[in-house]
Amino acid sequence: MANVSRRSALTIIAAGGAAALGGRARAADNSGRVIYPVAVPVYQTQFVADRIGFFKEAGLDCKLIQGGSGVKTREIIASSQGDIGIGDITHPMQLSNRGRGGRVLMPVDTRSSSVMFIIRKDLKDQGINTLEAFTQWKRPDGRKPIVSVSSLGGTNHVWASYYMETMGLDDKVTWIGTGNVDTMLGTLKSKQADILVSSLSLLNESREQGWGELLFDGTDEAIWNKYIGGKVPVTSHFSTQATIDKDPAKMQAFVTAIWRATQWIKTHTPEQIYDAIEPYVGSTSRGANLLEITALQKVADYDATIDAAEFARGEKVWFREMTGIKPLTIADVVVPTFIDAARKAYPG
Repeated sequence: MANVSRRSALTIIAAGGAAALGGRARAADNSGRVIYPVAVPVYQTQFVADRIGFFKEAGLDCKLIQGGSGVKTREIIASSQGDIGIGDITHPMQLSNRGRGGRVLMPVDTRSSSVMFIIRKDLKDQGINTLEAFTQWKRPDGRKPIVSVSSLGGTNHVWASYYMETMGLDDKVTWIGTGNVDTMLGTLKSKQADILVSSLSLLNESREQGWGELLFDGTDEAIWNKYIGGKVPVTSHFSTQATIDKDPAKMQAFVTAIWRATQWIKTHTPEQIYDAIEPYVGSTSRGANLLEITALQKVADYDATIDAAEFARGEKVWFREMTGIKPLTIADVVVPTFIDAARKAYPG
């Protein structure tokens, strides 16, 4: 059995009390700050929990705040300016490595939906149609080609760099972090970047505008299984042990609301989901968002569980030189008690 610290034991006891109350325990302080990186549908569980009213029904008065990137979201959570964040699972791992007690509360997906390599259209028109050919091309000033991601160390960077490393191409490009939707698309439009790694909604938007085309689809199940090997939790809802300890009942309320949002998404159409979250994803077109929401339904983790095999499968991506994350065990970072209580209160 894994060793359990006194703080973790307190969390388990508190969550057990919430479970006894059917996952409906009320927090002493009902105010909440929920943080998401950028305005794309991959973070839709938080948007749905807000728009459909699950946060409110859990007794929470929430504000959803755009962090600007995954790394900035992590920093907000670390500084206790936010209660719960969503982003790549490596963010809570980074917090734990730095003594901040990052904790994964529930996973969102089973593979990444944001590792599409979108190349400048003019480069694709020149006949560059593989990643290998792309890395052999040089910019007009002779420098390496530039690959844009939302943030260095964020989801796009972690998974895209793993693909490139596996192919022996990672050192043949320059990576830059470019922020939110508008600035990411702007780097492609202005040719400041030669590839943008992002999601289906940004691919569709760049195609409609004539700026980009798909070069390599790292979200494709066959490609994912070839390089990654199967189901891996990529995106997660996370917090810190200090925030959990401060008000376990509030954390239970957050997780219960997001679990209910996950189940709502499972039973509704892309059009219904888009209509619910539109205020949060208005930077890209309805058509682009509908495509991405449809794709997300194929990779969503509707059970919200992480088992040992899935965690082990992700270790080769998470614990490497690029991330700088020292190895952690599943017991070090994953707290399943809150989602277990939510699941019992609202069976999927």
